[in-house]
Amino acid sequence: MQKKVPLRRCLGCMEMKPKNELVRVVKNKSGDISLDLTGKAPGRGAYICKDVECFQKARKARRFEREFSSQIPDDIYDRMEAELK
Repeated sequence: MQKKVPLRRCLGCMEMKPKNELVRVVKNKSGDISLDLTGKAPGRGAYICKDVECFQKARKARRFEREFSSQIPDDIYDRMEAELK
């Protein structure tokens, strides 16, 4: 019997994709937001394609801010975008 592959929605293109094809963005208890390349960091997670265009779409539509219920400074966005590249 095959193991079921978990699906997650990309906040950029809004498509459901296998979890292992996406990058997790995590907000930890102290409120820090960062890319979680391992997928194991504790905290609230949201997913994005490994594509800078999807990241920019999600940023423009403020989907990360809606997902995490908090304002996100531009320097954090810029750092995450640089990590994706």
